[in-house]
Amino acid sequence: MSASAGGVAAALASSLDSHSSLNRFIWRADQMSKHHAAVARSGYPRLDQELPDGGWPRSALIELLLQQGGIGEIRLLRPALKEITKERRVALVQPPHLPQAAAWLSWGMQAERLLWIKTARTADALWAAEQILRNGSCGALLLWQNQVRSESLRRLHLAAQNADTAFWMVRPLAAMHEASPAPLRLALKPALRGLHIEIVKRRGAHCDDILTVSFDDAVAAPSNISKINHASVDRRTSTVSVIGGIASALV
Repeated sequence: MSASAGGVAAALASSLDSHSSLNRFIWRADQMSKHHAAVARSGYPRLDQELPDGGWPRSALIELLLQQGGIGEIRLLRPALKEITKERRVALVQPPHLPQAAAWLSWGMQAERLLWIKTARTADALWAAEQILRNGSCGALLLWQNQVRSESLRRLHLAAQNADTAFWMVRPLAAMHEASPAPLRLALKPALRGLHIEIVKRRGAHCDDILTVSFDDAVAAPSNISKINHASVDRRTSTVSVIGGIASALV
């Protein structure tokens, strides 16, 4: 083989090796997207199988789209929130009902690490959520909003991308057909002792199946605290600023 032919063969072999090494960085539309980003396990193995990287992303906007409030959305997040509260605070911004400290304690969660923020104006709630994401003070953030502008969604998503925070925004199911920068959007409907979950949007192939998760199947750390089936919020209203160990801020 001549020197020139040998050089061509070597170059071709090098190109093939390079192509093979790049294959692992190429995402195909029929594959689940893998970013190897930090995640919080959902506690439901069937759901984790359908979430990119196997859990709730820690640096992204996640939308939970509800048919109606109080169908079990907090119980869905309970395993992840329980792990997060072991080390960091959880912020609830603009929840529709008063957070109930007794329920959180009964779930084995630390109520002193629960921050409740109730504002008079939507703009203040959005500002508070953005500041929480930017200062990294909390390991998880839940924000309830019925109507939110696209520019506000973009600002929050941008702030979330630079934070090590699990960020869920709870919105009405009617928002499912609206454009959103959120890389993960889930539509939730009630099911017997659980939820029906439609993955509206995710990084990766479209999920055609409707998942059904049972709260009884949640994988959680053993606890000596008795199990209850109540939601972690109730329908009573109050104007007090500190409730049973739950720190609250009125903006």
